[in-house]
Amino acid sequence: MFFIFGISSGKKRLDFNQTMICPNCGHFGRLEVYMTYMYFSLFFIPLFKWGKRYLVKTSCCDGACDIPNELGKRIEKGQTLEIDPKDLHFPFGHRFKQCTNCGFSTSEEFEYCPKCGKPL
Repeated sequence: MFFIFGISSGKKRLDFNQTMICPNCGHFGRLEVYMTYMYFSLFFIPLFKWGKRYLVKTSCCDGACDIPNELGKRIEKGQTLEIDPKDLHFPFGHRFKQCTNCGFSTSEEFEYCPKCGKPL
């Protein structure tokens, strides 16, 4: 008698889309939420999952960061909500400021917009 079992990781895209100015690159893009997990399978049938983590991925620069599990569980249940861009902490990438006057994106080191001269 043979038993085929294994442990593997999985990734599932949740039904959530939010358009916004990306806090990572400063371009207009879409946020997508993913759930990653580990699972045990027997005869290629997943039996149980553990170690769930929730990630936000941007469509403009492919930046990804973790979000709190409570927020991820609410999104997984289908509750409608918005993710605040200030709550997203990308481990790598560039932070940009956007001028409210002309819409020009620039790095945080500037206090004034290089295009129009208004304070950022």
